[in-house]
Amino acid sequence: MQEEGFWDDPERQQEVLKKRSELQRVVEAQAQRVARLDDLIILHDLAAEEEDEAQLKEVAAELRLISDEVRALELQLLFTQENDRKNAIVAVHPGAGGTESQDWAEMLVRLYLRWAERHDFKTDILDLQPGEQAGIKSATFAVNGEYAYGYLQAEIGVHRLVRISPYDANKRRHTSFASVFVYPEVDEDITIEIDDAELRIETFRSSGAGGQHVNVTDSAVRITHLPTGIVVQCQNQRSQHKNKAWALKVLRARLYELEKSKQQERLDELHSSKREIAWGSQIRSYTLQPYQLVKDHRTGIEIGNVTAVLDGGIDEFIEAWLVQQARALQQKASKRA
Repeated sequence: MQEEGFWDDPERQQEVLKKRSELQRVVEAQAQRVARLDDLIILHDLAAEEEDEAQLKEVAAELRLISDEVRALELQLLFTQENDRKNAIVAVHPGAGGTESQDWAEMLVRLYLRWAERHDFKTDILDLQPGEQAGIKSATFAVNGEYAYGYLQAEIGVHRLVRISPYDANKRRHTSFASVFVYPEVDEDITIEIDDAELRIETFRSSGAGGQHVNVTDSAVRITHLPTGIVVQCQNQRSQHKNKAWALKVLRARLYELEKSKQQERLDELHSSKREIAWGSQIRSYTLQPYQLVKDHRTGIEIGNVTAVLDGGIDEFIEAWLVQQARALQQKASKRA
């Protein structure tokens, strides 16, 4: 920020100030943790000396909070991809199976909303199509918060539920599937920069009806954007200067649409992983009967407290997947080296 000319570049200024603010939050939060820890050491010594069991329990509880915060920071070190810090858009769709699968899809939506609430993420329901009898036909919601996409990308895939169906009069065991897809929120602000060196500007005489206003000078302008091959031209204005200005406006609009289409292609690539999901290739199974167990088939993590998991307790699954992905990236890097 002390560099000469820094404040003359609004775009760079905004980028650097944003990064500075992010780093300040990390540093200040860590300083607060250190101060809290110092206070806890003093409290612990006093409580131990006075044999104050109640105070010792409070110290232990605060230590667990600090430990959880440090663990979260450690996990953030695993986020190395461009989109990890972004907000997330989550879509949940039931598989075949009618009401049973639709009910399972609604259970998953509740699971993620509860998880987001635990992490102080803000959620907004964008689209919700209720089922005819129960559950949902589809749901899309936003999860807003730092690293929301980084965490929730671990949930992309097919989720399988095994239980005795509450909708089966014969109380038979049913298996239901629902697909979860997560993608990063894309910033709609697109800055279009045009380099004059990448333009071929040609002038020519405007065509049109004759008369006293017939143009006898080369006032029409044709601009070719060399990197993309886009060609625009304008000849409706009386002066070459105005024609050029309008042609540049049209070019910017064309380039803006091109950039939007590229962003859509990137989203389509992310969506392709959803289309490749096949029923039966589940990433996680939730078994409620005849025993209770949630198992992640990618990492092997198992949790017996199904109720806690369905109430948003999926951090252990997410953390294990993030560690697994980080190790896989390290192995690929080592092989390339």
